Amino acid sequence: MTTARKSNLLLSHLSPKSHLAAFLLILLGISLTLLPLSAQQPPRPQRKGDKTAGPSVPTTSGEVARGKYIVEQVAMCPQCHTPRNADGTLDHAHELEGAAEFFQPPHPDQNWPLKAPRIGGDPPANDQDMIKLLTTGIWTDGKTLRLPMMPFRMSEADAKAVLAYLKSVKQQH
Repeated sequence: MTTARKSNLLLSHLSPKSHLAAFLLILLGISLTLLPLSAQQPPRPQRKGDKTAGPSVPTTSGEVARGKYIVEQVAMCPQCHTPRNADGTLDHAHELEGAAEFFQPPHPDQNWPLKAPRIGGDPPANDQDMIKLLTTGIWTDGKTLRLPMMPFRMSEADAKAVLAYLKSVKQQH
């Protein structure tokens, strides 16, 4: 006996109201099955200045020191994110406060940023989004950052250390 015929035999003794009730129960079951899938959709892109999307990541002094090494000696973040003095040297009194873009593209590029943002003291996104950026190269809008920002693929431990250091930088005003 085919499956369709078995189904017809099972439903043949039901009234039209019972058919409707069975249909609604099946629909409810499918809805409840799909509900967790819709709840797991990616969050909306973060708006500029919105840092409420997640909790702060706890840090240790060891992570801050390691982050400082990565920021200053490996990733070389101050080269773009720290303003320069008139003689072209980095203005360490304004470390990682953001700066006019020092590097220029070899050919005209309409998409080239004019300024590197402030990343020290109060990073421009919440902790989870900053870690996502440093581990995947993806920003809060779901896109990769524009050159000259390098699309880093740090380990999560390195990204957390970098974030710990960035948050520890005291801004001079």
